[in-house]
Amino acid sequence: MTTAIDTKVSFNKSFNRSLIALVIPIALQNLISAAVNSADIVMLGTIGQSAMSAVSLAGQITFVAMLFYGGLAVGAGILTAQYWGKKDLVSINKVLGIACMFSGLVSLLFFIASISFPSLLMRIFTNDVELIAYGAKYLRVISFTFIFMSLSQMYLAVAKSMEKARFSSIVSSSCLLLNIALNAAAIYVLFPGDPDRAITGVAAATVIARFIELLCCVIYSLRQDNVRFSLPKNDGVQKILFADYVRYTIPVMANYVIYGGALAAMVVIIGHINSDLVAANAIAGVVRNLAIILCGGIGGGGSVLVGKFLGSGDLESAKKAGKKIYFYAFVFGVLAGITVLLIRPLVFSIVNISATAQGYLDAMLFVCAVYCIGKSVNSTIIGAVFPAGGDAKFGFWCDVIVMWGIIIPLGCLCAFVWRVHPVVLYIVLCCDEFFKAPVAIIRFFQYRWLKNITRDF
Repeated sequence: MTTAIDTKVSFNKSFNRSLIALVIPIALQNLISAAVNSADIVMLGTIGQSAMSAVSLAGQITFVAMLFYGGLAVGAGILTAQYWGKKDLVSINKVLGIACMFSGLVSLLFFIASISFPSLLMRIFTNDVELIAYGAKYLRVISFTFIFMSLSQMYLAVAKSMEKARFSSIVSSSCLLLNIALNAAAIYVLFPGDPDRAITGVAAATVIARFIELLCCVIYSLRQDNVRFSLPKNDGVQKILFADYVRYTIPVMANYVIYGGALAAMVVIIGHINSDLVAANAIAGVVRNLAIILCGGIGGGGSVLVGKFLGSGDLESAKKAGKKIYFYAFVFGVLAGITVLLIRPLVFSIVNISATAQGYLDAMLFVCAVYCIGKSVNSTIIGAVFPAGGDAKFGFWCDVIVMWGIIIPLGCLCAFVWRVHPVVLYIVLCCDEFFKAPVAIIRFFQYRWLKNITRDF
């Protein structure tokens, strides 16, 4: 006779196996995505602080574009995971087509802006003439990646939500290795000691890697019978899914843009202090983002499983899954913070920055170690579990109030009115996660996010 304990043990084993099968490929894919964006910065750091700082600032444009892609991908993932629980592949294909249509429009805007007005975009982040010149050169070339990513990011998101995360990680890892190899060729072989040309070469390397990524997605799509790139069809089901996609995507994308806009505003604040702080912040950001990669895997994998349970109508399993994911997020956030502290010596041995920038960076890495805990928990609960059940509005209002109502105004006062020490400014700008955490935890245990949002066609 099966007891409640046996049932719980069986669920835990099954859930953990499924989660691991998703977390490792998703974490690897996140690592690769972060590494592709970070490789340009880190490798250019070996030839000069100005080149590295310029590319770091120019990368904020790509970061903002990725926020739009991220919001659109999450919207696609929400619907895909739940329809995957119902085994409704027809609806999943329609969702992919709708997501690609929206992302294509976004990519066109970023492409035109980056290739036509790169210097103007750079002036948003800094008034340093040298950084503007370097950054504009980088932006003009990197603009082509927006076209390729608009399709590849949507396809990879849908594949991940159908528990095909392994494909995504293989494609992304291959493209990362290609990107790094081409970066090395540009920096150390073709243009050694020439930051001006090296920046162009590094940008071209990223464009090539993103093109190959899209090409792999297209080939895989053509070889699969269940999920393929296709144009949206104007029928009754398509209209209903279009409305559902907009309903669940707009709040998520707005949340991404609000949050990302706040992060970009922080970079603007830092960029108007001094170049040493810009360099230290660029490196600290790379270290922090790499440290919490596994935390992102927990959230990504957990959202797929929660959505799958909800789509199949198993609300109790979805609740159990949410609790376990919340616990894992805290544990891996602590491990991420410890990792940041352990790799400090390695970071200083790699980068080539001024003594002042090194002093800033040393303190900033300690702040990052604590920040990782709050970031892991909040990004998992607010950014993954809640949207998996269709609760996308909470994150939007949370970031509007915390980021734009508290952190950014306080940061501006600290930087331009009170003129506090740069490290104190950095601490203030990193406090947002600890304002959000208590409210997010209360919301989590109210279980209002447990919703099956699929339809019967």
